[in-house]
Amino acid sequence: MSTIILRGGVEVGNPLEVALEFLAAYPDRETHGSGLASFDESDLRLANRGGARISAAEIAEILERRGEIERALSKIRIEASLADATRSIPWIPLTQLFHAFADIRGVGFSKMTKALHRKRPALIPMLDSVVQAYLTSGDGRTRSPGSFGERATALVRSYKEDLDRNSSVLHEIQRELASRTYRLTEVRILDLLIWSQSAAT
Repeated sequence: MSTIILRGGVEVGNPLEVALEFLAAYPDRETHGSGLASFDESDLRLANRGGARISAAEIAEILERRGEIERALSKIRIEASLADATRSIPWIPLTQLFHAFADIRGVGFSKMTKALHRKRPALIPMLDSVVQAYLTSGDGRTRSPGSFGERATALVRSYKEDLDRNSSVLHEIQRELASRTYRLTEVRILDLLIWSQSAAT
C-alpha cells in the first residue's frame, strides 16, 4: 500500500498496519453515543471515555446549549464528509455548530470536537493538542483572529488539505479496514496516522 504524506515531507509507511495496531490497542474508542441527529449527556460521557476529560460542571454548561447545538447539527447532513469538494461542505453551519461551544470555561477545540466527532464522523476531526500542533506548525493562516467557531473551522479547513493530498490512499485504507469489520472514516484514519507520527518522534 502507498505511503501517507504528512506535512514537512514526512512519510507514513505501512499506514494500514499502523491503523490496525491502534485499533487493536484501543478497541472501544470507535463506539457511538446518541443518534447522529441528537446531542445529549451520553455523547459527552462517551467523549470522556476517549480521553476528553470534560468535567461535570462543563457537561452541565454544554447541555444548557443543547438546543443550539442540535439546531446547528440539523443543518448538516449526517453523511457530510470532509472528503467532499470544498464547495459542497457546509462550512457556515459547521462554524455555527462550533460557535455553540464558545466561552464555556475549560472547553476548547479538543473537548468540543471529541464530543462532536461521532455526530458527523466523516466531517469533524478530533482537534486535540497533537492535531492542533500539527496543523498550526509554521502555518499562520490557522492562527488568524476570529471567533471561536471561525478559528475551529479554519483548523478543519487546514485538516482538509492533508485529507485531499492523501485521498486515494486513505480511501484504500478505509476499504481494507472495512473488510476487517472496522468502519472508520477517512477523517478518523488520518487522525490515527498523525498521532502515530507524533508518538514516533
